[in-house]
Amino acid sequence: MTAFLVRRSFYMIFTLIVVSILGFIIINLPPGTYLDVYIAELQSMGTATAMEQRQAIVQRFGLDQPLYYQYWNWISGFIRGDFGISFMYERPVSDLIWSRLGYTVILSTSTLIFTWLVALPIGIYSAVNKYSIGDNIFTFFGFLGLSIPNFLLALVFMVISARVLGHTVGGLFSMEYRDAVWSIGKFIDLLKHLWIPVIVVGTAGTATLIRIMRGNLLDILNQQYIQTARAKGLKENIVIYKHAVRNAIHPLIMQLGMTFPQIISGGMIVAIVLSLPTVGPMYFEALAQQDMYLAGTFLMMVSFLLIFGNLVADFLLALVDPRIRYE
Repeated sequence: MTAFLVRRSFYMIFTLIVVSILGFIIINLPPGTYLDVYIAELQSMGTATAMEQRQAIVQRFGLDQPLYYQYWNWISGFIRGDFGISFMYERPVSDLIWSRLGYTVILSTSTLIFTWLVALPIGIYSAVNKYSIGDNIFTFFGFLGLSIPNFLLALVFMVISARVLGHTVGGLFSMEYRDAVWSIGKFIDLLKHLWIPVIVVGTAGTATLIRIMRGNLLDILNQQYIQTARAKGLKENIVIYKHAVRNAIHPLIMQLGMTFPQIISGGMIVAIVLSLPTVGPMYFEALAQQDMYLAGTFLMMVSFLLIFGNLVADFLLALVDPRIRYE
């Protein structure tokens, strides 16, 4: 197991290095930069010192240096926790990310727990009770979850929350709690607002996992070793949960590796619609404005979540199936 994890960790570090190089190049490929847009805005307002300000920014960020020098200047700071300075906000990137990362982790973790708690039992039930009324109902709602866009579902829940439940719409807190210190009341207010983005972001993932679990478990239940276990007189629950589900859950564990970055990127539009203080909207704005340090750091964070999720999935698969440890 140790050698297996060491190999996977080495692959993870190498992949992150390649992603950082390619990502930095791609972010700088479009014509023009944030600096050009900023100077054009200053000149349109009649600022006489626009060119002097431009030169000061160029020297400050080393933008007159070759691209490989800018990349090294940026990536070498990662070891010290220095991710550069955002052009748009003129603040350290680390401060901007940490200010939103906490809420992103809360939303992502809650969505992940919701997805698995709902999808796993429904998928097992649908496979065991194939073509029953319950299976048909869950299948119908699963197709709805896959077909309805997240932003449209967010708008529907916003109307329900405002008109039926009487809660404020948008953000994770009510107005009186947004700038308040943490308390029991603020935590309860967070829970009142959190359920909407959790359901909206997790709907498509839940529907996908239900279909994967149902289809794979149906195949497993037709295998000969399952029939042998039943012929030996084992209880049906033991046959299903100890033998069938353990093998049928492999694709779901592999899907887990893709879940973390999908929750952030997939919830970007939802976060914009619901005005959520997460990293998604800021990442989108950084890409649109070509704020290379901020956008590049977000790209590295999403890539790390993807690779780390795959590492966790590999570890869980190795625990479930010992054969994987010796590959």
